[in-house]
Amino acid sequence: MSKPVDSAVSAVRTYIENHRAAFLADLGDWLRIPSVSAQPEHAADVRRSADWLAASLKDTGFPTVEVWDTPGAPAVFATWPSDDPHAPTVLVYGHHDVQPAAHEDGWHSDPFEPVIRDNKLYARGAADDKGQVFFHTLGLRAHLAATGRSTPAVHLKLLIEGEEESGSPHFRALVEARADRLATDAVIVSDTGMWSAQTPTVCTGMRGVADCEIELYGPDQDIHSGSFGGAVPNPATAAARLVAALHDDHARVAVPGFYDGIVELTDRERELFAELPFDEAEWLRTAKSHAAYGETGHTTLERVWARPTAEVNGIGGGYQGPGGKTIIPSSAMLKLSFRLVAGQDPDRIEDAVRAWVADQLPAGIRHEITFGAATRPCLTPLDHPALQSVTRAMGRAFGQDIRYTREGGSGPAADLQDVLAAPVLFLGISVPSDGWHAPDEKVELDLLLKGVETTAYLWSDLAETWSDGRTARGEHATGTRNVNDSGQPPP
Repeated sequence: MSKPVDSAVSAVRTYIENHRAAFLADLGDWLRIPSVSAQPEHAADVRRSADWLAASLKDTGFPTVEVWDTPGAPAVFATWPSDDPHAPTVLVYGHHDVQPAAHEDGWHSDPFEPVIRDNKLYARGAADDKGQVFFHTLGLRAHLAATGRSTPAVHLKLLIEGEEESGSPHFRALVEARADRLATDAVIVSDTGMWSAQTPTVCTGMRGVADCEIELYGPDQDIHSGSFGGAVPNPATAAARLVAALHDDHARVAVPGFYDGIVELTDRERELFAELPFDEAEWLRTAKSHAAYGETGHTTLERVWARPTAEVNGIGGGYQGPGGKTIIPSSAMLKLSFRLVAGQDPDRIEDAVRAWVADQLPAGIRHEITFGAATRPCLTPLDHPALQSVTRAMGRAFGQDIRYTREGGSGPAADLQDVLAAPVLFLGISVPSDGWHAPDEKVELDLLLKGVETTAYLWSDLAETWSDGRTARGEHATGTRNVNDSGQPPP
């Protein structure tokens, strides 16, 4: 017996196919704007990119579109309320700035002149992140056309920043200042990717990060190692001892209190990670490394996605020139970074590291520690109703089960979770071969249109399955569907 035709899917796919050419032409126009936030000479282009997006969102139908200035590059805000006052509110995050790019970097075509080869769109920003921002516009129009609605099924907001590729230096302040306008029940981040085209996935969390520089001081100047060696403390030796003491024999971070309160992986999450087609040898080739290493009792994927870490990013001190110079140096330095997981608070980690360093150093070694701005971790439980909606919508678009990953890196999404007290969901269709930040960045057109299709289904799913059970500002709701034994939401 043949499967019944899903009329909604048919309507969405027909609409997308009918508007595909215009969608790609418009995206190409946006990609031609070299909105490189890291290069001051492109500041006007970043502004032009924001204005272009604002005009496009107005054409899409958003009744309120604003360009928000910051001390750096502008962000774009848009909102389109649903005609259902009880519908959930969803905020979509992305960014319109891009990495620097030039033809001589190794591109096979002009990075700011989009070209399609073998059903792939090549241009800087094609995947990171203009393509993944822009698929929301056609997805929203397909949602309206397929449902016959005049407004989205959810109260929809967009915040598209202009400084993500420069470290989002003004983003948190912007979110804090505009928190009332940005209030939401859930955040959808479309600045991420999938495991592969054959294994579509939804990311459920990102690690946070804290980093510091430690300056160690011994003698007031470099002194003779023959006259004074073995009788006064050496700051370079102290730096080496700190590095050696950072981990125990099981590669666990030895800072007291470092693991306090962390959210451990569930057995089900470990099973789902293990189901992914992970090739460790291929991963090592990508990592340009020769052996896997890390915390005892955890797989490689668990280590990079769900376990906290401490890494030595830099170490120095003493004479670095050719030949020998037999001194006790007056100073040494370390740069450390700590990737954090759910349950870890950057402020507590900073306090713990400061106390640990002070306890490790011998008398006669003075030190200073400077911490940079931290990023908090974010994690959405597998059974969260909004995550279930993303999974169902993506599964409907791809026609197969959707698996789960996490991201080992960090990003500004955690600021949205922290300031707005809303769960963060990741909806991205990019694949590792897309070459973010590299020459010949591209996006697979079939996957880009799957992103369009996913968003066309997502808003109705969220409205239908979450509005009755949700609580204010995206707190974990009760009375909603749970995942089944396979880790997938019920059909």
